[in-house]
Amino acid sequence: MGPFTLSFLFSFFLLSASSSVSEGGSIGINYGRVANNLPSASTVVQLLKTNGVTQVKLYDTDPTVLKSLAGSRIKVTVALPNEILSATAARASFAASWVQRNVAAFYPSTQIQAIAVGNEVFVNPKNLTSYLLPAMTNVQAALVKLNLHKAIKVSSPIALTALQSSYPPSAGAFRSDLAQPVMKPMLDFLRQTGSYLMVNAYPFFAYEANANDISLDYALFRPNAGVVDPGSGLKYFSLLDAQIDAVAYAMSALNYNDVHIVISETGWPSKGDATETGANANNAAAYNGNLIRRVLSGNCGTPKRPQDDIDVYLFALFNENQKPGPTSERNYGMFYPNQPGAKPGFNDKGGRGQTSSCSVDRSNLNMTVYIKTKKKNHFLCHIVMQDVTMDVITETMRKI
Repeated sequence: MGPFTLSFLFSFFLLSASSSVSEGGSIGINYGRVANNLPSASTVVQLLKTNGVTQVKLYDTDPTVLKSLAGSRIKVTVALPNEILSATAARASFAASWVQRNVAAFYPSTQIQAIAVGNEVFVNPKNLTSYLLPAMTNVQAALVKLNLHKAIKVSSPIALTALQSSYPPSAGAFRSDLAQPVMKPMLDFLRQTGSYLMVNAYPFFAYEANANDISLDYALFRPNAGVVDPGSGLKYFSLLDAQIDAVAYAMSALNYNDVHIVISETGWPSKGDATETGANANNAAAYNGNLIRRVLSGNCGTPKRPQDDIDVYLFALFNENQKPGPTSERNYGMFYPNQPGAKPGFNDKGGRGQTSSCSVDRSNLNMTVYIKTKKKNHFLCHIVMQDVTMDVITETMRKI
């Protein structure tokens, strides 16, 4: 692995030849760079390729990163930052120039598949909401002029704070100041362009604030009794499902059941302040591992949208040591840079599934697992194990 070791909290990461070896959803990863100790972009791209990561989401359009991704076959989501939303909204020429310089100049060698226009705009203290849809519209128009609109989609990640109510999920509704003036036209834009709604969803925040009322097992996808929504009668076994369905119900209230939801960020911190209940490595390992296991199983729709597979971007590739805020903000990373001495613990005892087999490569204290199906061998995943055993992997592979 060179200068990298997988964080021991990263217990079960999907690394397949395609975005998913099952017929379920897909897994990608967010590559944030608010840090002063990260490796070069070319080294990171090699890391992603070595581990079979096929989708990555960026927070800018750094040319060095985009050039490094050229020819990698990694699908890329780039971002137009909040700082230039107003200019993008005000001038179509600005949007056209930005798209030409930051997207078209790298495509198709770099497989850009989406542009995230802004990020959590509704919670930005500078009140940029009024610029969002005009900016998205101008970016879309620029793509159309370049005949890139079919290959590259435009969206914008929203936080769950866009909801006025989220519990129970069937009561999900957008804030009154957003529903009609912002969300309805935005969802119409997404429908008309064949795009999807990006949602940043963190069960950790809900658990941290309500640890006395929310079961940790429910938050971490562990076996639990489930929670019945009294409004719909649907039973939920994970907090993330409930959060996403709250958004889906809010969309349904505006008659947009057909717009797909992509989870553009989700994760669990491995460390936090003393007041940040639940922020630790064991919980992070369980959350990430169990989420990915669920996506791999192919059974990854939500109770409200059982046929609509969940596409997820995990947050994040690295810890970002220069991010402001509580300790947790700097500790979502899956990989530790420049820590070759880290020694993850694992239990590799287990058996074979009926239609699959595992081979283990112990080099670098990591595990490489292959799934052998009737069709071909798939490079399934690279694993560093905390509380996920080979029995869990075998169980997962039986379902594929």
